[in-house]
Amino acid sequence: MKKLFFFTPIIFLIFATTLTKNSTKKLDKKIFQIKENISVLEDRYELTLLDYSILTSPKKLMKYQQFYFEEKLTQKKIENLSKIEFLNDKLKIDKMVIIDE
Repeated sequence: MKKLFFFTPIIFLIFATTLTKNSTKKLDKKIFQIKENISVLEDRYELTLLDYSILTSPKKLMKYQQFYFEEKLTQKKIENLSKIEFLNDKLKIDKMVIIDE
């Protein structure tokens, strides 16, 4: 009888420890996956923010041009730009059109 009172709490503690460990492992896996997803999203966010900050302002482009390219880039008016397309074996050139709203 004394053995039963001694072993019952020990067996209960073993089962409780096993359940706790399994649930902790599952939580750790979920936390790891969420952290990985967050890091991927942060990378995408940083790249998108970089694209946005570079492409939103012609002044910024000119600053980057002066800093990185020296005299390789020149500023053009949008009226002077053209769009080039290859259709089958022919070349199609369209002027850019400005639409005032």
